[in-house]
Amino acid sequence: MPAQVAASRHLLIVDDDALILAFVASVLTHAGYHVTQADSGETALSLALENPPDLALLDITMPGMSGIELARRLQEETTTPVMFLSAHGEIDIVKDATAHGAVGYLVKPVEATQIVPAVEAALARAEDIKRLRRTEANLTTALAAGRETSMAVGLLMTRFQTDRETAFEVLRDFARSRRRKINEVADELLKAEETLNAFRSAFLEHARSK
Repeated sequence: MPAQVAASRHLLIVDDDALILAFVASVLTHAGYHVTQADSGETALSLALENPPDLALLDITMPGMSGIELARRLQEETTTPVMFLSAHGEIDIVKDATAHGAVGYLVKPVEATQIVPAVEAALARAEDIKRLRRTEANLTTALAAGRETSMAVGLLMTRFQTDRETAFEVLRDFARSRRRKINEVADELLKAEETLNAFRSAFLEHARSK
């Protein structure tokens, strides 16, 4: 993704694990986002109140204020949308939180290739929410629709180093040329990426077994 595309996006990353915090922040900084880091919920809340980010990525399990509590405070005291960094065992908690306003999640261990598409999808959903609140449209329906398309757009942005508008137009035109729905093509693209990631893991396992 060109740096100028993401440069105006301010992200707040919160995790008490210094390695994960540094890794996620590094990937997003390299992608061109303006990143603020915090290692606790209390620090993150103070930073968000002082300079509200466009999106907050929150670890769920932290000493003191948990990610869930931090998300609640952010929703009450700011307009900052949130997504979660979660362990596999916390998926049910995250899905419940997502159903009640969170705009996405990433499951640990996080792969670098997943981060930007997930963040772009979360930002897109956050924009959808803002528009829907202005027009009092049906929020639940809008959140369910288009998630695959937003993720696919983020994936294309990362793979082909392009901006969101171009990525969407190419995806849309590709679907039209094949007389298919854009969400169907997006879903296939995401599944293909998952398959490639699975093969990547399989090759690594094969190499280690030698």
